[in-house]
Amino acid sequence: MKTKVILAGLITCIGISSQAQDVKIEEPKGKAIIQVFGNFHSDFGNGNDYLGFELDRSYLGYEYNFGKGLSVKGVMDIGKSSAIDDYHRIAYIKNAQVQWKTGNLTLSGGLISTTQFNFQEKFWGYRYIMKSFQDEYKFGSSADLGISVAYKFADWVSADAIIVNGEGYKKIQMNNGFNYGLGVTLTPVKGFQIRVYGGLNDSGEEGKKSIANLAAFAGYKHEKFSIGAEYNQMWNASYTDGADQNGYSIFASVKLSKVAELYARYDDLYSKNDWNLAKDESTAILGAQFKLGKYVKIAPNFRMSMPKIDGAKNTYSAYINCYFGF
Repeated sequence: MKTKVILAGLITCIGISSQAQDVKIEEPKGKAIIQVFGNFHSDFGNGNDYLGFELDRSYLGYEYNFGKGLSVKGVMDIGKSSAIDDYHRIAYIKNAQVQWKTGNLTLSGGLISTTQFNFQEKFWGYRYIMKSFQDEYKFGSSADLGISVAYKFADWVSADAIIVNGEGYKKIQMNNGFNYGLGVTLTPVKGFQIRVYGGLNDSGEEGKKSIANLAAFAGYKHEKFSIGAEYNQMWNASYTDGADQNGYSIFASVKLSKVAELYARYDDLYSKNDWNLAKDESTAILGAQFKLGKYVKIAPNFRMSMPKIDGAKNTYSAYINCYFGF
């Protein structure tokens, strides 16, 4: 009898030990974030003769995963000043966020990436070469202080909501208004995605109009190629009544091999009643990308800018963009 009890106990212990080994414990882990965007470019034609190397932007940071879906991330953004006569490098905190993922739910808080054009930027895939449309033409900020929530209802539909200060990550909170956003992403068939986003940036000040944004995107991504198109509308830019802007962007890429691909893009920007005619333009870019190992990319490209203002001539540029990151 004692022998049977001992054997039963041994079998139970072995079973418990075996089950414990099958359970995977998520170990805490971290990783450095380093991304460097640079280029060599030359303007030519119409008397333009600018030539030189340029360090566009550097991201330096660290991300740590505590396990059970909880992670933190901090990123410094080192770039150029927006002031025309300021050639100094300026460093900002781009991200300082806490994120929690559980099942289909994702919660983020702190200085977080905004959702206004993050999806389009990732689909475009060449941020180091050229910003996505809304970022390029200042329809919104890529990061801000606040909270966001995203939920995947099914494989074909997800939604996200965000509330942030509205000033972006380069400025402190100056008014009482907030920027509210709501987005819906659909994947009706594999590879084909549709996204609609609406946002309201409350001015918080008497006499200033709130900024409203609407963005619609559709794109298809295959292992050999991708194509996407977006339309964007912004009302009351800079909180100014009637300062409306709209435009669209169409882009595509084709993979030639594991290390080489071609890409092209066309942007068109308008302003209501030509209030921003001096900056309204169409832009075209055509180029190639080559991957030199795991961390380095080189992308030669040709660009043409076509101003809408009467009398302005087209400008042309040749670039060699470079990326290093992990």
